[in-house]
Amino acid sequence: RRYGRENASFLAASGVGHTRWATHGPPSQRNAHPHSSSDGDLVVVQNGIVENFLELRQELQAAGYIFTSDTDTEVIVHLVHLYYVNGGQDDLANAVRRALLRLRGPSAIVVLSKRHPDRLIAARLGNAGGVAVGIGDGEMFIASDIPAILRHTRRIVFLDSRQMAVVTADGAHYTDLADKPVVKQVIAIDWNPTAAEKGEYRHFMQKEIHEQGRSLTDTLRSRLDFEQNQVLLDTLNLSTQQARALRKVTIVACGTSYYSGLVGKYIIERLTRLPVEVDYGSEFRYRQPVVEPDHLVLAITQSGETVDTLAALEEAQNRGAFTAAIVNAIGSQAARLCDGVIYMQAGPEIGVASSKAFTASVTDLFLLALYLGQARGMLDASERGALIRELSTLPGLAGQLLEEAWQGDRYQELAERFHLMHNFLYLGRGINYPIAREGALKLKEISYIHAEGYPAGEMKHGPIALIDENMPTVVVAPRDSVYDKMVSQVEQVKARRGVVLAVAHEDDRDIRAKADYVLPIPHIHELLTPVLAVIPLQLFAYEMAVRRGADVDQPRNLAKSVTVE
Repeated sequence: RRYGRENASFLAASGVGHTRWATHGPPSQRNAHPHSSSDGDLVVVQNGIVENFLELRQELQAAGYIFTSDTDTEVIVHLVHLYYVNGGQDDLANAVRRALLRLRGPSAIVVLSKRHPDRLIAARLGNAGGVAVGIGDGEMFIASDIPAILRHTRRIVFLDSRQMAVVTADGAHYTDLADKPVVKQVIAIDWNPTAAEKGEYRHFMQKEIHEQGRSLTDTLRSRLDFEQNQVLLDTLNLSTQQARALRKVTIVACGTSYYSGLVGKYIIERLTRLPVEVDYGSEFRYRQPVVEPDHLVLAITQSGETVDTLAALEEAQNRGAFTAAIVNAIGSQAARLCDGVIYMQAGPEIGVASSKAFTASVTDLFLLALYLGQARGMLDASERGALIRELSTLPGLAGQLLEEAWQGDRYQELAERFHLMHNFLYLGRGINYPIAREGALKLKEISYIHAEGYPAGEMKHGPIALIDENMPTVVVAPRDSVYDKMVSQVEQVKARRGVVLAVAHEDDRDIRAKADYVLPIPHIHELLTPVLAVIPLQLFAYEMAVRRGADVDQPRNLAKSVTVE
């Protein structure tokens, strides 16, 4: 498309491409990847950031190199070219290695040379997103995310930091940046290739929302022992003795995963009586956190490559804590870095705005709380059995809710009514306060409507001043331990001519009499309500974005994996 040859056919043995998320320089044709050397021999694509790019740019300009873009990536291609030419153009891998050693900041790159068209060189420096080498039949692939190559291969090798791969059609040779060979494990990915296709759905996000009945079944698979009333989390690698010795849990996450962590705080504290702190990955290591060897630091990350979350994990490990990750992407950096892992088992999530990974991670947090509760003697067999039986009903209830939504037009009608609004207020209380924040985030992410999520009890400390007929309020109000207080909040909004949309139990006549619109959910244990309560908010945000003509799967300025700080 860039050269007016969008529909052209090419006969080639190798190639590179990249979707750029702008850091240095605005999104434009001249800043788009790949970037090439002045003689056209080398091209480079990159995830990450070159923190010392100004210094290197000045050095390269002094050596006669001409820059045609605003990006830091162009520094890399010229630096590789400098070492390549000086090395006699016979050892591209060494030139890449020398260039990488000059860079500050995380980078994941792929380099291609016209002189050596039979090979690609991939490298990873720090945490700038994944580098997955896919092994096919007489063909090889390199990608930052597994779904990109899932239809071609499910045999994957993941590069660690300061590692390189020289990839040809016949295989790959792996080294570190000192040119010492490294042995890599081939990981078999059990995701179905059709999971990375939209099928009958308009968007990946719509598909992923409606998959949640099945994905929650997968999350629970092989983890519930109904005979012994136990939870099985073998990959957590946390012994009963270690669990009993824990004194604190700290959850680190970003974006939607942070709100999942807030829900987890309520669940873990309730079932284990351990204190839980939830921190943004981007803030954790900058506040000199109190982390001790008897603490569990738990990361939540769909991709397993979120740079701030990985940095928080490394900080926790340096302080001697036991580290674990709730992660969806098999073999990702978070999974490899931690002492233990709990996989979401949700299948590939391609839409930028997370849906099924959120409900899977909350379910994993419930499993973790049960596991810790049983290990620490806080839950007897009868209590565990009741909670496990309740948990086992979750996938069916989610599927029922979604089937009713699929067959009806409730959410399309709501989108028609509200798509021209400019502001929304979301309110929740207790364990559903994080759901209000997640609902507001979903609306912001994909429909570009300003929305704020607040604890309902804080409404009168500021947000109430904004309420009128032009600022709808979404309340999460199931019949739980704070139900009466949520009803009071609804009445206060209505007294100020506000319009109320309520997520409430399907048989709640009181809420139906007070709210303007009701988004119904089925009954389940209070600690599991957030998993069901978030689904109507996902559906509402999705239909609002569709009605407004937004790009649902790739919202502006957002990326699925945030690989730069």
